This record gives sequence, C-alpha cells and structure tokens, in this order.
Amino acid sequence: MIMAGGAGTRLWPMSRPEQPKQLIPFIEGRSLLQIAADRLEGVVPMERRLICTGRNHLDVIRRRLPEFSDDRLLGEPVGRDTLNAIGLTASVLAARDPEAIFAVLTADHLITPQDEFTRCMTLGFDLVDQDPSRMVTFGITPTHPATGYGYVQLGDRVDGFDGAHRTARFVEKPDEATARTYLESGDFAWNSGMFIFSAASFLKAVEEFAPEAAAGLATIGAAWDGPERETVLADVYPELPRISVDYGIMEPASTSGHFNVCTVPMGVQWIDVGSWPSYGETLDADADGNRTGGPAEFMDSRNVLAVSEDPDHLIATIGCEDLVIVHTPDATLVFPRGRDQDVKAMADRAAGRGG
Repeated sequence: MIMAGGAGTRLWPMSRPEQPKQLIPFIEGRSLLQIAADRLEGVVPMERRLICTGRNHLDVIRRRLPEFSDDRLLGEPVGRDTLNAIGLTASVLAARDPEAIFAVLTADHLITPQDEFTRCMTLGFDLVDQDPSRMVTFGITPTHPATGYGYVQLGDRVDGFDGAHRTARFVEKPDEATARTYLESGDFAWNSGMFIFSAASFLKAVEEFAPEAAAGLATIGAAWDGPERETVLADVYPELPRISVDYGIMEPASTSGHFNVCTVPMGVQWIDVGSWPSYGETLDADADGNRTGGPAEFMDSRNVLAVSEDPDHLIATIGCEDLVIVHTPDATLVFPRGRDQDVKAMADRAAGRGG
C-alpha cells in the first residue's frame, strides 16, 4: 500500500489541494506517486498494489494511474495521520484475507538503486511470512547528521536472515550533536516510514496501543466491500484519533514483549522530496550550482533553483545567490534557500486570497 495522502504545502505554489505534491509531474514528467508505483515492479504484482489517499484525490489518480482499479483505491474522507491510514488498509485486507501480509510505502521519496530496494523488501516479506508477529521497518543508512529525520537503533542480528536486525529503539528528531554521535556509532539508521506487517498482527497492536481507534477501524473494515461503505466511512473515520504510526504503534511495540520489531537497513540513495531545496537535489547543477526545472537563464548567479510550470515562461536572474524561484500560471514564489520552512505559512496566506 502506497500512502499518498499528504498535502505537501512546502511545495506550494505547485502543490495545491487539487494537485498535492505526490501528483505533480515534475520528476522528468512523472509524479512521485507514479514513481512509487513503478518501484514495485519485481516486488509486488500489479493486482496486489493499493493506494491510500484522500477521497478528493481519487478522480485525478484514476485518470493518471488507470492501472489501479477501484477495489485497490482506499479513499480517506479526512486525513487522520498514518496510524489510521495503515489501520484502514489492515482492516480491509484482513477482512479479505485473514493471513494477509502487506508493505506500507510512501509517495514522497526517490530511492535508488532499484535492486537494493527489491532485495530489502523481499527480505522484509520473508521475515513476516516466517513469523507474523514481526513488524518490519526499513532504515536508511545515514550519510550525514540529519536533524530532520527520526532514527531507529539497530540491535542484534536476526538469526537466519542476513541483513536484518532486532530494533533496539526509535528516537525522535535529534539535535545536531546527537545526530553526529548516531552517525559515528554506526548503530543508527534514518527512519524511512516504510514497513511490512501482518494485517492481523497490526490490528492486534492497534487494540493494545491505540484502543480508541481499534473499534472504529474494525467497523470500517467489515463494511468496506459492502453497500454501507460510504455511510460507515463518513460516520466513523473522522472520529478516529489523529496519531502517527511511529508514536502510536512502533515505539511502544519495540519495548513490548508481545511484538517482534525488526529493522532492515537499506543501502540506498534516499531523497525525501518534501521541500523545494530537496526537489533541487533531483536536478543536475551547472558549474555555479544553479539548477533548473524549466526554462531559465542565469547571469552572475550562484546556487539558484529556478522552476517553471510553464514551458514558455523564462526565469532569468542577474547577480542572485542562494535563491529559490518557482513560477506557476497564477503565483510566483521567491525566497532565500534557507527559508524553505516558511513556505507552508506563505501557502496558508495565499489560500486566504484564493491562491
């Protein structure tokens, strides 16, 4: 199941309610969601791939990814964070197949090389297939002391599964000094937000650690493939408590004796495309560090990212440095590279003007 429900407001003005970031075709003409779906080639057959997204995005996904039939599109009436998106999927799958095992993937990331991703996913499925009480998370081998990611600490190796570790603990986003000690220890990985679960085991974990969500998810799962789906979903889903899967399930499960949490480190290049500077990492730079996503000309400029949604609109800079410029037909955004965290606030302001 690919989670594709985020708003992506830090990629405004291209990311809008009607076209959130996972649907912007700005990676060589493809969207992040399309790339995430294509990544599953050789891992999961097409007929076993699902997307969980906002109900208001279902029509555009049907148009752009017609290979996903309606029975494999899970539409949330409102966003209730990752625990409920995964719980919804687990409830639907468990009702269809009590022995279902499923992967949870994201529509935010670029991951290479493909063969390493495939190897790790196969290992994760094997771990849960042998022992359905296992909960598998995937850790990205860190390349620098990042403070914007959560971390997972690797414990002892899992016997019989080369490359898998027991999970010692999950830790929140650290300060730079702590992140540096994690990097130097070699025992920590970035928390990727990707998992593999037995549907039945995940629902047991919800009952234990988030009981306030368990009954509602069970009710929705029982009704999903019947005529009452929309009524039950509209009545129950908005009342579920908003909570992340890391905080609500993975952290307590890793210290509980009832569940066996494992981590598979992935030796991949992993780009979380959550802001304009991170999108710039997907583009080649010229000799002065300038990057372009559309027509652009630079004069005496360095480290400028220029992105235009209009192939006929030229962005030109003179004497600029460390700027991000994003042009769409109805809005143009310009900010210093270090102010990317403020784009969400500007998107909120623009929404008040109808932008």
